[in-house]
Amino acid sequence: MPATPDAAASAATTTAQTFLAFDVGTQRTGVASGNRLTRSATPQATIVAQGDARLEHAAARIHEWQPDALVVGVPFHPDGAPHANTAMAQKFARRLRGRHRLPVFEVDERYSTTEAHARGAKDADAEAACIILEQFLRSLP
Repeated sequence: MPATPDAAASAATTTAQTFLAFDVGTQRTGVASGNRLTRSATPQATIVAQGDARLEHAAARIHEWQPDALVVGVPFHPDGAPHANTAMAQKFARRLRGRHRLPVFEVDERYSTTEAHARGAKDADAEAACIILEQFLRSLP
């Protein structure tokens, strides 16, 4: 369930070409890069950090990749109800938005880690970030 994007994010759905996605966890944050042209994503090294340290690592990736927009997976219970990790991911998205002045899209990421494990991923966090980003890329016009 994507969040209501701001005006910059709305414009980015038609103009952004490169994206960096994050699957935020309490200890690890999966990262993937992707682009609009191929509508595919590639796993990147997972961030192993918490709190502000996680944001610093994310900032380094954003600086390195110079994406047009960011995608953050937001988890929900199977029935759609939010839980503690929902708020954590939404806070991460808000902080990225405020700090980097890039469009940030929030994507419902229910079952992405389960799907990553089913695919036999060596790094389920990075693979989950790929799944989240590919889901988002498929939704673009």
